[in-house]
Amino acid sequence: MKNQVLRQDLIELDGSHGEGGGQVLRTALALSMITGTPFKIERVRAKRSKPGLLRQHLTAVLAASTVSNAKVQGAKLGSQALRFEPGPIRAGDYRFAIGSAGSSTLVLQTILPALWFANGSSTVSVSGGTHNKAAPPADFLIRCWLPLLARMGVTQSIRLNRHGFYPAGGGEVLARIEGSSILKPITLLERGERQALCAEALVAGVPSGIARRELDKVTEQLDCTDSKVRELPQEEGPGNVLMIEARYAEITELFTAFGERGISAETVAATAVQEALQYLQSSAVVGEYLADQLLLPMALAGGGAFTATTASSHLRTNITVIEKFLPVEIQIHELDGGVVRIEIS
Repeated sequence: MKNQVLRQDLIELDGSHGEGGGQVLRTALALSMITGTPFKIERVRAKRSKPGLLRQHLTAVLAASTVSNAKVQGAKLGSQALRFEPGPIRAGDYRFAIGSAGSSTLVLQTILPALWFANGSSTVSVSGGTHNKAAPPADFLIRCWLPLLARMGVTQSIRLNRHGFYPAGGGEVLARIEGSSILKPITLLERGERQALCAEALVAGVPSGIARRELDKVTEQLDCTDSKVRELPQEEGPGNVLMIEARYAEITELFTAFGERGISAETVAATAVQEALQYLQSSAVVGEYLADQLLLPMALAGGGAFTATTASSHLRTNITVIEKFLPVEIQIHELDGGVVRIEIS
């Protein structure tokens, strides 16, 4: 996709559709900016325990508005209805603060696709949470998502300047983006040879023994090529995250679990191991979360295919929104062993 595909007709969205969370809003904001298409959404995050815009969703709306000089109605905390009318995408140096442990990575993923097509380079700093259960951690974007986008023709980098855990937040992620991208389709049907299976346990402001217990449990069940404890500065905590990285010639996947008060290190490890094993024992190339995050760039490229461990409600919801904005068809084919093949045309 070389330029914005300009459209004028207003798109109406139901935020309670499918998984009923923030996915509908984030995808709509990204595609509205890129295509120049206004939209309105009712029943924002209707299926969540706290419906409406939370701080991270409001930050995404305000960030999208700033990047595209949009006219917005309903941009306030708790709002369950929003109207968004974008202007031209503008390259620039942007800083956005969530003001909570809300996900910095989800805010980034809302506005980065628009800046791929801006006429010039940009930087985006987002402060808030970088590692929490409800979103991909910054490491996931850096290790798994970025390399695939580079193969598609996007020139960008993401740097984790400071970790931010729930509930304190206080983290920062910095992205640098070259504009005027021309996206090309990719096909991910083979993982290639496995190069490494590594485990890393991070602790900040909590005893390092917790991380060692997590890694002991992981290495009991997985044939890891490497495992390590990483102690972060105390002021970045309290927090604990366990990450298992499966690196192949064609793909890298990352599986995470988070330490919480009252949950043992062994239970945290078991959660990450279970997720990793589901992937390792499957023939699919892409895991559940990366599958969801590949849909939008592949749709912008106009084609592509990949196999995934599952077609989640997140993914199916994303498909519905994408097909409202772009002239593409996304098909899900069921394969043996529960694997699905996603094709974009």
